[in-house]
Amino acid sequence: MSDHSWSPRSPGEALARFVGVPFDGQTYRNLAYLLLAFPLGIAYFTVVTTGLSTGLGLLVTFAGVPVVLLTLLVTLGIGSFERRLADWLLDVDVAAAPADVDLEFGSVEEALGTTKRILTAPTTWTGLVLVGLKFVYGVVAFTALVTAVALSATLISMPVFYDAPGVTYTFGPYVVDTLREAAAGAGLGVLLALVSLHVLNGVARFGGFLTDALLGGAARTAEDADA
Repeated sequence: MSDHSWSPRSPGEALARFVGVPFDGQTYRNLAYLLLAFPLGIAYFTVVTTGLSTGLGLLVTFAGVPVVLLTLLVTLGIGSFERRLADWLLDVDVAAAPADVDLEFGSVEEALGTTKRILTAPTTWTGLVLVGLKFVYGVVAFTALVTAVALSATLISMPVFYDAPGVTYTFGPYVVDTLREAAAGAGLGVLLALVSLHVLNGVARFGGFLTDALLGGAARTAEDADA
């Protein structure tokens, strides 16, 4: 995992890092991760909750067993994809499980063995936790991203639109009606944009930490158990 959180050794380095955040390629990979978190979180949550609720509802007829197992397999697939996504976009190397779950259904014994492997794989259950947390994380990340972009863009555009017909910029009781005030607002917008990018980078790093804690931690537990 690359270290994007080094501590500057001087005020000049701190300022350069603060101002240089828009020119860091990792910033935009982090933003892509946050943008994807919202639709992925909704998709994961919808598929998994629908599968589990349907399967559990059909357990009395035994038709629910394959539905539940299929849903848990999907959860394992989600975990594998999230592990790769963290690597691709966040440069977070999440430990992989020692081995994939072997799927064998040729006989009753093989089907029971496959079921046992799915139910005892730590990443099955941490993956379910991740699905729930990813839904919440995606909503929070998307809200933070949209709010930051909207506020920053509104402030930065002040010098262009402050005197446009039908457009009024206000700060509490104050109305922006001069170019000097609009320019000050734009400067505030640039500062807000820089601060927002650092905050959003932190939110993205937290997503990587969450993925590593749940999936990587489960993989390491499984490795220790096999050792």
